[in-house]
Amino acid sequence: MARHRARRAESLGRADLAARFAALSAREVEVMELILEGQLNKQIADRLGIAQRTVEVHRARVLQKTGARNSVELARLKALLA
Repeated sequence: MARHRARRAESLGRADLAARFAALSAREVEVMELILEGQLNKQIADRLGIAQRTVEVHRARVLQKTGARNSVELARLKALLA
């Protein structure tokens, strides 16, 4: 029963994590992918043709919505879904 509870908790955790990533807008997903590539805010802004401040706002929202504290944790959470 303990293994069943552990698997169920893991399953619910993944479902919660998937829901957090699903809450991202299309632009936030674009920014997130570029963050995960290691791009800086200025590089992301140039690539997407938007202001650097807009990238900063999108980055903050991605971290907030996913519950990640930084880009390293964001990469770890994204890897858990794969």
